[in-house]
Amino acid sequence: MIDFWYASYVVLGLIAGFLGGLLGIGGGIVMVPVLMMIFATQSFSPEHVMHLALGTSMAGIIFSSLASARTHHAHGAVRWIVVRNITPGIFLGAMLGTRVATLIPTRELVIFFGCFVLFIALQMLLKFQPKPGRKLPEALGQASVGLGIGGLSALVAIGGGSLTVPWLLRCNLTIQQAIGSSAAIGLPIAVFGSAGYIWNGYGASGLPARSLGFIYLPALSCMLVASTLAAPFGARLAHRMPVALLKQVFAVLLIAMAIKMLWTVI
Repeated sequence: MIDFWYASYVVLGLIAGFLGGLLGIGGGIVMVPVLMMIFATQSFSPEHVMHLALGTSMAGIIFSSLASARTHHAHGAVRWIVVRNITPGIFLGAMLGTRVATLIPTRELVIFFGCFVLFIALQMLLKFQPKPGRKLPEALGQASVGLGIGGLSALVAIGGGSLTVPWLLRCNLTIQQAIGSSAAIGLPIAVFGSAGYIWNGYGASGLPARSLGFIYLPALSCMLVASTLAAPFGARLAHRMPVALLKQVFAVLLIAMAIKMLWTVI
């Protein structure tokens, strides 16, 4: 049975990595709901099923964010001054976001996550892209935005691209700079968010063996290896397939998944 669960984590990592490379979708959107179902099936404590799914997914984003940031930096697409200015806000936001997540009961947390997935899916389906309308704020303003992005991203265990890219586009960055800078910003979100889930889960009762706070290490290790192997295949395929159409199809699947999650708990 243990081998079966390990295989499930590997399959999930392959799917998340492939979709990340193909569609540029953060793994958290896929990993969190599936991990929640797998953990529930394994009879993990219902009180912490969602918290474990969020923490494990957040830790998995660290390595994919690092690889993505390095790639975009090599193409000169990262505005590091923005990354530097926004990171203090990201730190505070991620710490607050993970704290709030651990205080919210599983049922309410699932409802919030499901609504957020609906928002992301509709954004993809409608091809929302804000028009440039303002200048990039000063360092304090960027840190303030980072507080909100870091908090919400840590709360739902995502790399923040769905929040950061639209804001940077509105601040007159090119699409390449917005995506590249967002990829780099995803790294401190993942690092600080993971630290928050470790800290807030330390000593919690009812956690499974081999957990580091709210991060379940067996699932993390299997998903990391699998997603790292699958992501390049998705990225190469992205240049041969109609990605815009695939994103819309994926958005419909996300909507269906979110509705199922909400229906289950409500």
